[in-house]
Amino acid sequence: MSQQPADNNPTPPAIERQVVDFFVDGVKVLGLPKSIGEIYGLLFVSRGPLSLDDLVGSLGISKGSASQGLRALKVLGAIREVQVGTERRAYFVAAVDLKRLVGGFIREQIRPHLESGRVKIGKLEEAAKRETDPARREFLRDRLDRLERWLKNGGRVLPVIQKLLGE
Repeated sequence: MSQQPADNNPTPPAIERQVVDFFVDGVKVLGLPKSIGEIYGLLFVSRGPLSLDDLVGSLGISKGSASQGLRALKVLGAIREVQVGTERRAYFVAAVDLKRLVGGFIREQIRPHLESGRVKIGKLEEAAKRETDPARREFLRDRLDRLERWLKNGGRVLPVIQKLLGE
C-alpha cells in the first residue's frame, strides 16, 4: 500500500520535541542510544512516513547514527518500511502496537541476556567448586542459587508482562 510522506510541519515543533524527548527518556532507562528514542519519537508523532534524510534534517543527527537507529528499530519491530508513491527511497513509520513493541524488546534484548546469564552461571558454578575456603564456597553457592532463581523467575514473568501490556 502506497502512503503519502509526512507534511513538512504536521505538528507544532514544541509538541514534536516534547514527544521526541519522552521517547529519549524511555530509551535511556532501557540503556539504548539516545538516537533510537529520537528517531522513534519523531516517527511516532509524524502524520506520515519519513525518510532517512527527513530524520537527519529534523533531528540534527548524522546519517550513520540515523541508519544504525533505523536498523535497530526495525529489528525490534518498532518501525516498518513503507512505499511512498513511486519513490525508490525508503520511508518509515512507527509501529504503535504496545504488545508488538514489548515483544520485540523482550525477544531482542531481554531473552538473549537471560540465556547468556545461564551460561555465565554455569561457569561461575565451576569456579565456585574450586574455592578452597568452605565458608566462601558456601556463600558463593548461596549467591549463585539466588541468581538462578532470578533468571528462572525472569523467564516466567516475561510472558505475563507481554500479556498485560497487550492492547
